[in-house]
Amino acid sequence: MAGLWFEDFRDGMVFDHEWTRTITETDNRWFSLLTMNTQPVHIDAHAAAKSVWGRPLVNSLLTLGLMVGMSVNDTTFGTTIANLGMTNVAFPHPLFEGDTIRIRTTVLGKRPSRSRPGEGIVTLRHEAFNQDGVLCGTCERAALMRMRPAANDPAAGNAAA
Repeated sequence: MAGLWFEDFRDGMVFDHEWTRTITETDNRWFSLLTMNTQPVHIDAHAAAKSVWGRPLVNSLLTLGLMVGMSVNDTTFGTTIANLGMTNVAFPHPLFEGDTIRIRTTVLGKRPSRSRPGEGIVTLRHEAFNQDGVLCGTCERAALMRMRPAANDPAAGNAAA
């Protein structure tokens, strides 16, 4: 399992995720239309050419999804229970079709769940940077995480023989 258990997270840990992703025209159009966002600046190259940007903008919710998704393998793969929410979402610089992004994740804090034994909440800040190192997106995410199963807990499949 690639993800970290609740106990493995430490305040201030930084993950510079290895994967990068070039956002294509197809990605942007498909995502925008799939989510029923018919904003011409995302799906109409001619209309976007007349905008202040002069070309299609990447849908900001695609950027948000990539910020979270590209972090999963290093942080929460197989160990998360649920996303509890995202706050402080911002897009300080636009992304355009053809831009390549990389993601950085910082652990802001964690605490055991008050209502769910064996689980805890980890707060992560995700940041997206384009190929020039310009910050293009940020969000803070609260993730409900599994705690490490006890070594002798038969329910966890780790019973001592």
